[in-house]
Amino acid sequence: MGDTRRVVDGERRATARPLRPAAPPPDDGAPPVPRPRRERDALPPKPPADPARDAGAAAGAGAEPGEKPQPEPGAKPDGESGASGPQQTDSGPEAKAEAAAGGGRRRRMPFAHAVRARPRQLAVGAARATRAWSRRPGGRTTLPALFLLALVAAAATAGAVIVPAAVGRPEPVADATPSQSVPQTAAAPATPPLPELTGLPGTAAPTGTPLPGATTAPVLPAGRPADALAGWAQRVGAVTGIPAVALQAYAYAELVLAQTNRACQLSWTTLAAIGYVESRHGAANGATLQADGRALPEIKGQPLDGQGGRSRILDTDQGALDGDRVHDRALGPMQFIPTTWQEIGADADGDGVKNPHDIDDAALAAGLYLCKGGRNMTIPGDWWGAILSYNDVRRYAQAVFDKADEYGRLSRNVR
Repeated sequence: MGDTRRVVDGERRATARPLRPAAPPPDDGAPPVPRPRRERDALPPKPPADPARDAGAAAGAGAEPGEKPQPEPGAKPDGESGASGPQQTDSGPEAKAEAAAGGGRRRRMPFAHAVRARPRQLAVGAARATRAWSRRPGGRTTLPALFLLALVAAAATAGAVIVPAAVGRPEPVADATPSQSVPQTAAAPATPPLPELTGLPGTAAPTGTPLPGATTAPVLPAGRPADALAGWAQRVGAVTGIPAVALQAYAYAELVLAQTNRACQLSWTTLAAIGYVESRHGAANGATLQADGRALPEIKGQPLDGQGGRSRILDTDQGALDGDRVHDRALGPMQFIPTTWQEIGADADGDGVKNPHDIDDAALAAGLYLCKGGRNMTIPGDWWGAILSYNDVRRYAQAVFDKADEYGRLSRNVR
């Protein structure tokens, strides 16, 4: 029959094939289910229908089975296409829009190119979404909370860096402590060997023990145990100006505490400094220390009535010790108030009486008071704490320090 291929709209078509018999419509009248389209380029739109061709197609549909319809010369059968399968008809607005835009030929665009966006566009979109969210109730509540959390985290980070650095560099406190943390101490009265006490305060006087610098062991006189330190007290008193009777009492208190509270390590220079600042070693108000250690007349401070910078303490002993039934008064060479003496008073001379006006009893009681609470008087903090507990005035503690340091330096080389 020759070559039946024709060129339509500039495209070369394949040879026409016979049409398949039309399938009868379903009995229920529903339209046939469209078959899926194949993945290939769409064909250009079909030319307008020709009535003559339509008539021929209808005649072919009514032909007998097995009879092949004859196509009209010069016309292309409906089933002819560039594909081996039947032609599918596009329907819907999308197909029409693509056909119109493509000039009769649809073009597919890959999905990746359809959603591609620039980073700047993403950032702008994110910013707009965040701003819109911040205007909602949830955003107005959440944003301040996040801001507060950030501030707390910043403060915690700064504190973790700044606070340890500040703690590691303590600033010096002006006039908090003197140039020396603990006053200079003199040679202990046990050098050369001094009498080793055989009893505690209130017991019989030690006997048969060597005196300072003595080569024999004389029998000590009855009465005051501190008299065993007479020779040492005379030598030290000559360079320090401390009366021998008072000096014996201070040194004896150190020896007693060395046996009963070894951890305290109290030096006699501290007791002597307190005795000087409080009563000039028992010489305040015109008093004089007797040979047995008593101060006569008895030393009594001014009433503690809150006047003149003094503390205000109402009477606690009904005047039994200080003779004042209205206010308390400090008593004796070491100036104890009645309540403190009732708590800490001692009997150092063994006469069976705790007498605050006796320098022996008062010096030992002062040592017991300073060593309270497990203090170690060689530690600066313990030393200052002890003196301030005796009298909580900074100038008072400084005066005691200066005098103790002076006594230590003056008596360091005395043997």
